[in-house]
Amino acid sequence: MTDDGRVREFVTAFETLRAEVEKVIVGHREIINHVLIGMFAGGHVLLEGVPGLGKTLLVKTLSESLELSFSRVQFTPDLMPADIIGTNIIVEDADGRKHFQFQQGPLFAHVVLADEINRATPKTQSALLEGMQEASVTVGGVSRPLPAPFFVLATQNPIEMEGTYPLPEAQLDRFLLRMAVGYPARDDEWQMLADRAERRVDEIQLTPVVDRGTLVEMQTAIEQVYVSEPVGLYMVDVVAATRNAPSIQVGASPRGSLALLKLSRCRAALDGRDFVTPEDVKAVAVPALAHRLMLRPELWVQRVSPEDIVRERLDTVPTPTAEDLEPLRA
Repeated sequence: MTDDGRVREFVTAFETLRAEVEKVIVGHREIINHVLIGMFAGGHVLLEGVPGLGKTLLVKTLSESLELSFSRVQFTPDLMPADIIGTNIIVEDADGRKHFQFQQGPLFAHVVLADEINRATPKTQSALLEGMQEASVTVGGVSRPLPAPFFVLATQNPIEMEGTYPLPEAQLDRFLLRMAVGYPARDDEWQMLADRAERRVDEIQLTPVVDRGTLVEMQTAIEQVYVSEPVGLYMVDVVAATRNAPSIQVGASPRGSLALLKLSRCRAALDGRDFVTPEDVKAVAVPALAHRLMLRPELWVQRVSPEDIVRERLDTVPTPTAEDLEPLRA
């Protein structure tokens, strides 16, 4: 199949899945797009916002639209690492002999909802690190692979809220992108109420529309999207600019550059193209990079956000011109 054919199939699968999710989630098209882009790009997604905005509902709805195994972990201060990754338990066989047997934790699923992840202590939060980065966990000296594909879709409350523990920078960096979920527009909120009144029940019956095989095929299609050298260098320059900004204490790492590569490829495919443009990079730069930055302490008082810094860097880094993009694609 040609690259154009793969891209068309990707767009069809993406739009079908989005339509199923939007049966439940009203008025958050951009959020849904970015969550799906992150998933098709093979990364983990962090959704942030105050309680009641539908973050958990979005992830549950997405899981019901996929023919993949799903588990939910409600993070609380008393949650222990073994509650997530699993542990060895003593069992007795038919002959009366006792031995250790590994009991899987909820992390052993294709899609894992880490709900209110910053309600748990840093020790428990860090239990996710190996799984998110290596797609495996180590218990009792034995490394055990997680199902493939594997996604962590996490929600967190704003760090100013009582009873929250800020995620360590190392774990934030493992998320491919972070999105802030805000309040719906007036018309969208009314539509949500009207839909609920019409169906007369809370739950909506959804149909799985994308299976594991299709998802893997779509991820393979993303890998065929072409990135020219000028566009690739533009990604590098944008990330480097976050390191040189005077307002930044720590800039984005090379993992941020890889995030731009993966997400911009997916964004290009969503627009029906098999090549990446600078506009694709700009469209995903803020959710891909902002959570990887550490601001200087004095800027907290001025209420300058990492998102503002990324947008500022996008305005200052020269964008490749049409002439730069003219050379033949490989």
